[in-house]
Amino acid sequence: MMSQRLFFLFLIFAITLNCIAQKPIVGAERTWEYIPKLRNKKVGLVVNQTSVIGKTHLVDTLIKLNIAIQSIFAPEHGFRGTADAGAHIDNSVDTKTKLPIISLYGAKHAPSDADLKGMDVLVFDIQDVGCRFYTFISTLHYVMEACAKNHVELIVLDRPNPNGMYVDGPVLQKGFESFVGVDPIPVLYGMTIGEYGLMVKGEQWIANADSLKMTVVKCSNYNHRTKYALPVKPSPNLPNSQAITLYPSLCYFEGTNVSVGRGTNFPFQVVGSPYYDSLSALYSFIPKPKDGAKEPFLLNKKCFGFDLRKNKTVGVNLFFVIKMYKGFRDKSKFFLANNFFDKLIGTDAVRKMIVDGKSEAEIRQTWQQDIEAFKIIRQKYLIYE
Repeated sequence: MMSQRLFFLFLIFAITLNCIAQKPIVGAERTWEYIPKLRNKKVGLVVNQTSVIGKTHLVDTLIKLNIAIQSIFAPEHGFRGTADAGAHIDNSVDTKTKLPIISLYGAKHAPSDADLKGMDVLVFDIQDVGCRFYTFISTLHYVMEACAKNHVELIVLDRPNPNGMYVDGPVLQKGFESFVGVDPIPVLYGMTIGEYGLMVKGEQWIANADSLKMTVVKCSNYNHRTKYALPVKPSPNLPNSQAITLYPSLCYFEGTNVSVGRGTNFPFQVVGSPYYDSLSALYSFIPKPKDGAKEPFLLNKKCFGFDLRKNKTVGVNLFFVIKMYKGFRDKSKFFLANNFFDKLIGTDAVRKMIVDGKSEAEIRQTWQQDIEAFKIIRQKYLIYE
């Protein structure tokens, strides 16, 4: 009896060890690979609230290891990740470490020559969610260009992509470039942020690409089929895995008169509008001020639409956009006049086809050839199976 009990205890222990062994290990955790490169160097960090090793922020880890950090560069949502989407981020000083924080969202998108003067190495460690319009990859693009220009070494600490198993959506077309779409990639590009950086350099999508010295510190126990639940919210309005999964299908609503639930407890999990036919709606909500959405779109207006918290959609799905458009009482008011919808999706063709009454299958067919061409380019830079 005792030996049998010991056997089962050993079996449980072995299974636990195996589960731990198979858990993805992010690049930041592999300190032995990059700390030697930072010793006796002047170091800058491009980080936010996701830049953690376990529960310890990368900044705190490096300070304890006596790494000479010069500056922190903060992307959209700021260093602590609490600012509203699109909110102007000012330069400041971190209250805990007293390090200067230089904003890369607002007045400028890249470190200036003065910011990088005397700096030896820049470390980039930000969690991505695999969507072209998620601005952290745009920040990486401009950081790479600044490092190449100023001969500053760049180290990218890689992290898994929770949407890394999908390559889907239109490839960004010329003339539609913006901070929500810098490079000619599809909406879902199926790469980690490290692999994406290798592609930006390899395809010479930045100036002086050949002069950039860049290292990607890989993740362990990860491939593009790995399902990865993020340990930290990547931004204030992507609070859970469901929101992250729906994000590639719902973000286009930011270019319409439809709310994606900012100002509710379920951002990017519900959609609705005061201008949608309330008789066709299955759900309603009223956006209110909240952390990360202090002045949400359609504030205090009752929005009619749908609750998608249990929806199983993956990849890019235009069904929701088409359905909301068809149910709009005045379709001329569906798309915002600033054409932000076109910038988000990377082309004006999709909007025009929705207006013309094309089905999702018909619209989807228009981007398949570009997707196949992109996959050939992508294959050259994959470092995970």
